[in-house]
Amino acid sequence: MEILATALPELGNAWALILQPIVLGYLVLGVVMGLAVGVFPGLGGIAGLSLLLPFMFGMEPVYGLALMIGMVAVVPTSDTFASVLMGIPGSSASQATVLDGFPMAKNGQAARALSAAFASSLFGGLVGATFLTVFILIARPIVLAFGLPEMLMITILGLSMVAVLAGRIALKGMAAAGLGMMIGTIGEADAGGSLRMATYDIPYLTDGLKLVIVGLGIFAVPEIVSLLRQDRSIAKGASLGAGWFDGIRDWFANIWLSVRCSVIGVAVGVIPGLGGSVVDWIAYGHSVQTTKDKSGFGKGEVRGIIGPESSNNAKEGGGLVPTLLFGIPGSGSMAIFIGAVALLGSGDIEVGPGMLKDNLDITYSIVWLLALANVVGTILCIAASGGIAKLTTIRFTYLAPFLFMLISFAAFQSGQNFEDLLALFTIGLIGIFLRRFDWSRPAFLIGFVLSNPVEKFTNQAFQIASFRFRKSFEEGMDYIFSPIVIVLIIVTVVSVVLGIRQAKTIMAEGDVQSGSKRAPLIFLLAIMAYLIVALINAGMIPDYNMTDKIIPLVIGGFSLACCVILLVQMMRRPEGDVIFADKEVAGEDADAPYGLWPTLAWFVGLIAATWVVGFILALIGFLITFFRVRAGADWRMTLILTAAGIGFMCLMAGALNRDFPPGLLQGVVDLPWPLK
Repeated sequence: MEILATALPELGNAWALILQPIVLGYLVLGVVMGLAVGVFPGLGGIAGLSLLLPFMFGMEPVYGLALMIGMVAVVPTSDTFASVLMGIPGSSASQATVLDGFPMAKNGQAARALSAAFASSLFGGLVGATFLTVFILIARPIVLAFGLPEMLMITILGLSMVAVLAGRIALKGMAAAGLGMMIGTIGEADAGGSLRMATYDIPYLTDGLKLVIVGLGIFAVPEIVSLLRQDRSIAKGASLGAGWFDGIRDWFANIWLSVRCSVIGVAVGVIPGLGGSVVDWIAYGHSVQTTKDKSGFGKGEVRGIIGPESSNNAKEGGGLVPTLLFGIPGSGSMAIFIGAVALLGSGDIEVGPGMLKDNLDITYSIVWLLALANVVGTILCIAASGGIAKLTTIRFTYLAPFLFMLISFAAFQSGQNFEDLLALFTIGLIGIFLRRFDWSRPAFLIGFVLSNPVEKFTNQAFQIASFRFRKSFEEGMDYIFSPIVIVLIIVTVVSVVLGIRQAKTIMAEGDVQSGSKRAPLIFLLAIMAYLIVALINAGMIPDYNMTDKIIPLVIGGFSLACCVILLVQMMRRPEGDVIFADKEVAGEDADAPYGLWPTLAWFVGLIAATWVVGFILALIGFLITFFRVRAGADWRMTLILTAAGIGFMCLMAGALNRDFPPGLLQGVVDLPWPLK
């Protein structure tokens, strides 16, 4: 009762603070900026909040919070556009949406997919705001109950989704996840600083590969190349489809799935450090596990959109719990949010327990702003959907060069190195072959995303557990097997058992026909060669840095064992068996009028020209050549489209204060921006 007596007046004060025209104006401005940022692949909330930071100095606290919350709340909504319409993950929180959203767009159901996604996002956002309202005063003991063993088990629960998404050949899914984890371990180890797969005089690999690059490479590049080879619109028959109300009806028919996935989003969001990179996969896995007929997943099952979209918006409300209660950022965007709050007003507002004590009205204004931002964002998304969704009816040859332009720019922003483009192409090539031979790309991405948390939490939990066991066996066991850990172990085991039983009905890359042994076998041998090199490299780490080598050795050994079993099976089974799935045998890729390598050559040409003359000059040449030669456009159309592309790039880079990849030319000639 004492808590309610304190909270209720402050809730009323919070409404008085935000129901001012100028505050609502800042909120709408933040929502519009968030929608603009979210539409572009690879940027996300971190880039958006970074853009706002310079304007936060001395700003009235409520105004600044309205602007920031407006942006943060709607990025997980607007990133749905890229995921559904083009098969490009708008951010790490929308990767699972691609699996069924993009097939629906290709089947002419873009409107239905988007409306289902926006309804789910709105509901999830409101659930997150409601949770934040209730728990902002009572969640402290719950958050504190999650130590390293609990966080490790949540991470392993996320990894267990591989069993659900493995596809027809479970060993392929497990090997793909292992490959993703091994690539995720590249670079300097957190614990002892040992270099892994960065010792071959490649300084770029010291910091490892960024999630933006891997996400775009695994999902965006293969889909862009595939559609470009087919030379048609994204939606077959160039039909946008009706279905705006169908999508809302789909959401209402699956409202309990949306409720459950929203709760999952809140729960994962509360745990610092996990956030959007894992929550949508857990929600997607739950959607698959709770659906009787699983044959539609990966082909355009609307439940595969409702689950992830409900969870990734609810996650924002959950992520604000540790941020506001303890000053512990729940994600990268929350880390920037904490820094920005310190700049507001006279600088006396500090996120954490002090904020709950001294500024409870401002704390609750954040809650209401979060709820309002989700409503406003959803309305604006629905209003803009008709025009944006028409992109699926345009001949893809006119869209592809702009997508190559956008993903190259987004990849470069992750590390500001030319090597970012090379990494994007390399990971894209891996994604193309995973897709071609029916290896689960979601499993690969889950492995990559969770490689660092698994290693970090394992090492830290091991060190603390060792200290506890030295005190007494009982104290060590109590630390490792807390009630929360036991519950999570049971959930994980059930998830794996159900996932393995159900995986055979899920086609990771659609209905892929089987062909000869040769190509799938060569791809498997290439994966095995990389795993062997990575294992040798990890084995070279001195034994006194055992914490740096043990995870790569275990993961690499397990993955290699899966590959060896696959190799034996391939040698024993006849051609035409499901294990030899190959998209180049039958279907869209096999019937495409353009080949894989000539199509990839355009992307290679853009990267090579960038290395010589810098991105903007290379882009001008790339766009003109592509539209004239590949698209067959006349000179007038070519020049208009090229000017539009260059102008858009310069406008976005200028607004975000971002640079373009330089080339050899920029090293010898002092050129003006944007050519430098």
